[in-house]
Amino acid sequence: MPALCRDCENWFEFGGRCPRCRSPRTLAHAELNSLSIAHMDCDAFYASVEKRDNPDLRDKPVIVGGGKRGVVSTACYIARIYGVRSAMPMFMARKLCPNAIIVKPRMDAYVEASRQIRSMMDELTPAIEPLSLDEAFLDLTGTEQLHEAPPAQLLVRLVNRMEREVGLTGSIGLSHNKFLAKLASDLDKPKGFSVIGLAETESFLANKPVSMIWGVGAVTRKKLEQVGIRTFGDLRNREKSELMSRFGESGGRLWHLARGRDKRRVSPDTIVKSISNETTFLEDTADPDVLDGHIWRLSEKVSDRAKAKNRAGRIIVLKVKRANHAIITRRTSLAHPTQMADRIYRHAKVLFSNVQDRGPFRLIGVGISGISDSSSCGDQEGLIDSGSRRRLGSERTTDEIRARFGPNSIIKGRSLR
Repeated sequence: MPALCRDCENWFEFGGRCPRCRSPRTLAHAELNSLSIAHMDCDAFYASVEKRDNPDLRDKPVIVGGGKRGVVSTACYIARIYGVRSAMPMFMARKLCPNAIIVKPRMDAYVEASRQIRSMMDELTPAIEPLSLDEAFLDLTGTEQLHEAPPAQLLVRLVNRMEREVGLTGSIGLSHNKFLAKLASDLDKPKGFSVIGLAETESFLANKPVSMIWGVGAVTRKKLEQVGIRTFGDLRNREKSELMSRFGESGGRLWHLARGRDKRRVSPDTIVKSISNETTFLEDTADPDVLDGHIWRLSEKVSDRAKAKNRAGRIIVLKVKRANHAIITRRTSLAHPTQMADRIYRHAKVLFSNVQDRGPFRLIGVGISGISDSSSCGDQEGLIDSGSRRRLGSERTTDEIRARFGPNSIIKGRSLR
């Protein structure tokens, strides 16, 4: 069985410690040399950038978020030990971890770190499909001859270089399709590297909970549990026709994923028609502060994905679902496309204020459509008002200075009102 040292990149037979450097951080898998679809996910990205730029925070619980919007954007792994999670209301996070350091988001710093990592990926393969600033799919098929190293070794090299040059860590999932690669990257965090081979796919998935399926949230999970489906094995025992009759198109998708099948390609040139993000609450809520917090967090995530894909949107969309499942959608068109979180948030907040129903709601979502290349923003982004012009100019200047002198040359605190 081929084995690879994650520290010195030495190949050897079987597992255990590396015979060259004696490191215990090794990979051993029968298909390690033949798998080429990967998912790389940075570890607690926002919080890790903050700890990198402020070493005093290194051994402390850090929560990125706070302010009037009152929702956790990211929590470091120390804070997660206390039960803090993304999208959690700040009052709850503070209660769980009263000694946490609360840091306001600095999107310009996160964008710059993402650009550095993306540049490293570009050196390995052109087949990169970013999902957000901190994660992406990579297809390394056919790159072994060019780089004189198999995909697994290139991925080890990538995360080691990220840690050495950018000061950030990431976790890798390696498999034979996108679904399993993303699933694998969540199995061993932080600084993990997990492999799911073709031969073991069905046996590996059999007893895993259906909540591990990308896109299966609390509501869908509850519906599946109501008909006795809790694991991949349960899902595999149902006929495709039954699943489709109960869950429509998504039923067919679930049938395929239950068997570890995913024909989607890693597509860097996929035409993006819209970018959105939504959250379903465990309990319906009408709390305006909580809802406003989620609007900000979702706007931030949409902005994050738009920047990672170099896209901007001219239409801002707000979606809410009432307790009775009735869906309300509101949208507004802008004079010029945007990818800025602050601008997306401000328009989404106005859209929400125009919803006459005050809740309670079970779901809220924010998105952009009318997608174009981010170059379409141009200087128009800053012509909306003097505040926008200052923010855009500051962000561009910061990016230019960091590109020239390094990511730590400017550390900017951004106040998100």
